[in-house]
Amino acid sequence: MTENEVPLFLHLRREPFEYGLLPLPNLMFTDGTATLKGVREKLLQNSFTYTVNNNNHSSNNDDNNNDNGGEVSRSFSMRVNATGIAESLQLSEDHARVVIDTLASVLPEHGQGGGAADPLIHASYVDVDSIGADVSDLILFLFIQTYKKLVPRTHKDAASVADVWPSTSAFDGIFATLSPLQVLSSESFEHLGLLFHVRERGTEDRSLSQVAPFFANSDPDMPAVPVPVPQVLDWILEHICAASDNPLEKVLGGENGSPTVGDLDITKNDSCGSSSGCQSGAFPNGYNQQQKDAHLKLTFVEGVNKASVMKQPSNIEGSSVKVLNCHDSVIYILAPFNYATVNGCSDATILLGAVGKAVRIEHCERVNVIVATMHICIANCRECIFYLGVNKQPIISGNNHNLQVAPYNTFYPDLEMHLAQVGVDRAVNLWDKPLALGMVDPHDSLSHPAGVSDVQAESATVLHPDQFLSFVIPKWFEVESKFQQTKDNPFILPNPYMAAQQQKYNSLEDTRGSLRNTQLDDSKKRELASAIHGHFKDWLYASGNIRQLYCLQSTELDSREID
Repeated sequence: MTENEVPLFLHLRREPFEYGLLPLPNLMFTDGTATLKGVREKLLQNSFTYTVNNNNHSSNNDDNNNDNGGEVSRSFSMRVNATGIAESLQLSEDHARVVIDTLASVLPEHGQGGGAADPLIHASYVDVDSIGADVSDLILFLFIQTYKKLVPRTHKDAASVADVWPSTSAFDGIFATLSPLQVLSSESFEHLGLLFHVRERGTEDRSLSQVAPFFANSDPDMPAVPVPVPQVLDWILEHICAASDNPLEKVLGGENGSPTVGDLDITKNDSCGSSSGCQSGAFPNGYNQQQKDAHLKLTFVEGVNKASVMKQPSNIEGSSVKVLNCHDSVIYILAPFNYATVNGCSDATILLGAVGKAVRIEHCERVNVIVATMHICIANCRECIFYLGVNKQPIISGNNHNLQVAPYNTFYPDLEMHLAQVGVDRAVNLWDKPLALGMVDPHDSLSHPAGVSDVQAESATVLHPDQFLSFVIPKWFEVESKFQQTKDNPFILPNPYMAAQQQKYNSLEDTRGSLRNTQLDDSKKRELASAIHGHFKDWLYASGNIRQLYCLQSTELDSREID
């Protein structure tokens, strides 16, 4: 590389390994390409062509006929739907649909040559089967399924990028057997964008074919000449090694004194400054780290204990958030994201704003999670309630106990804007249709007792309408917005839940009326007020909501001091 050339770094994408691994034994191949070749042939036999034109009309057919009366159209060939996947992989149609939904959640946003993304990414729930998945993407997705997950590490570890990196696979060593006669087309090469993320210093993300020297300058009107696979492999190895030797935290300014991965994003202005633990962005026994890595783009909320934390877009970095090891706390994250992870939390309420790609909740106990998202997977949790606005079936896997699902139950001023930004459809909510997969994750590096691999995970039950409560976000956390503000829950409540809420409201009004009309002297009124306050205090402690009350009190006092 010359002195004036811009350095190029190739990184393995985290998303397919964090959010794309499924505990389905039929997706695991232990013989490398031997079985996968046959699977590919079956998928191709069941494939079709999906065509979309400029008036948003789409169709699928078995040819590439694009004669649409002069309309500009684009065809996506070699697509396969849930029926074709089920037949090719010997899966149920429900599990085949999970494969498509999960693949859609981890596909990269850019398309071939930096063009439009794969139509599956933003497909509505009802259109997924007619659009289908690309066979090449599916093969790579199956390749990903063969990897084992390493034991998780906290991001503070020096090997922070290794917490989800795959360890071993049935495909290891296969590249050494490749022949120079094997070639890769530009189109096939672009599908590797599912695995690799390209970044150049000072530029936005770019597709693989835009930066690879053997395809970058090819004529867009002429098909690019295929390239020998060993040449492609050498180029990948060269630039992925360069990325390892030159971490972006150094390349993008760390050597000039800018914050790097290890720096904590804690400032005086982020804290409420009170002893109650109500904080925004910082907390006494934990920390929030906004990683400056351009290629990782992660925001962490970690180690919060007996505190309340609020994060908004103004103090969020990147498009992914991880909430880790938070206990006896309330976490408000009122921002749009592509991905979100909640892991190792207990006795907490966690509100995640709008998540457009996928959410993963794992190893949590007695946690209430409120989230609006496209796709969610819940694994190895106990006694948790999930208040969901979700466009695809919630996935339940692992060793779970006493999980409950309920409809979405809150709102904040910018919620509808955030939903639109990340592509979550508020008109579709499949919160009450969880699908249970296996109890044992074949990707787990830990050993499991014999005979349990085929046992289905305990699914979630539906929260009874009488137990459903709306979650109110403190108004102190609201900020002025120039956009039209959300004033109510954007997801329509099912009739039983709406009726239960109305009944609670009516009961409250009846109680208020009775108290107003009761003829009591002053001493009796004080006794009654004391009894009501006592019962309310008992409920606050029993329900765990006392933490929120402390936060609200301290925030109100802080605001009075400012005034």
